[in-house]
Amino acid sequence: MLIFFFAVELNLLPTSRRGGISHYVLPCVTLGLYPMAGLLRLVRSSMLDVLDSEYIKMARIKGNPQRVVVWKHALKNALIPVVGLGGMQLTHLIGGAVIVESVFSWPGLGSLIVDAVYARDYPLVQAGVFLISIFFISLNLIVDLLYGLIDPRIRYE
Repeated sequence: MLIFFFAVELNLLPTSRRGGISHYVLPCVTLGLYPMAGLLRLVRSSMLDVLDSEYIKMARIKGNPQRVVVWKHALKNALIPVVGLGGMQLTHLIGGAVIVESVFSWPGLGSLIVDAVYARDYPLVQAGVFLISIFFISLNLIVDLLYGLIDPRIRYE
């Protein structure tokens, strides 16, 4: 639908291939729109829960400006579930990248693996799956380490 509306009907953006900045707009919007909606809803609900807590009320009573209360006290505690969901959604973007690469005719790891499956090139499929699994494991490690940075109650010793 994005290609039809923005590239065909309005003729604002290119339909496929790689090139300048305008070639990145549609694929990035296609990949990022769905995870962004879930993350924004989670940030909003987490912030509403945190802003209603007692320590936030105490920070306001002490006379801290609203921006300090929101950015320093509330957002740090509201980001704990967001980091977990963000890590999960980043791993799901790999599957979406395969589709986006095929729709927008982009060469990438996803389309390389799909072409290798059709050509029955098993070593290439194994190497691609190995690289993707290394990415998943690294991303989960980063999310776990971020938990320790965000929440002082979680420390890895």
